[in-house]
Amino acid sequence: MMPLKSEFLMQIRVELEGSHFLGNTPYGDRRIDFFNGGTFEGPRLKGIVLPGGSDMQLGRADGARKPDVRLTLKTDDDALIQVTYSGIRHGSAEVMKRIAREEQVDPEEYYLRNTPYFETSADKYEWLNLIVAVGIGARVPDAAIYDIHQIL
Repeated sequence: MMPLKSEFLMQIRVELEGSHFLGNTPYGDRRIDFFNGGTFEGPRLKGIVLPGGSDMQLGRADGARKPDVRLTLKTDDDALIQVTYSGIRHGSAEVMKRIAREEQVDPEEYYLRNTPYFETSADKYEWLNLIVAVGIGARVPDAAIYDIHQIL
């Protein structure tokens, strides 16, 4: 068996601006969260999350939520990096209701993981185009926070 190795890449904090609730569509319970910006920082890059991203989140029949995120990072040296990710958040029905009410919930009470992919034309950061990463997340009342790890 080959061991899974990873290295901390960055922490991203995405600030939420507001939401639209589309309700129960043919695909599931659709909620669209809009981002107001945020920050990111790691050993090899740091900067801001630009306003304007969104999460086309889907509530599944089993109670889990599936994010579908698009956001743009701007590094402290002005490079732009597009980030897309999907993943899953699940927990007990009560915990999921508390998160939906924007209460502070200990991330140990639920599972929130994602798989971000990066796209950039900046030479300094082109290595991001070639990696697989995994995010471990927490949903706080006004933001989502992810520790992103590069899979080596």
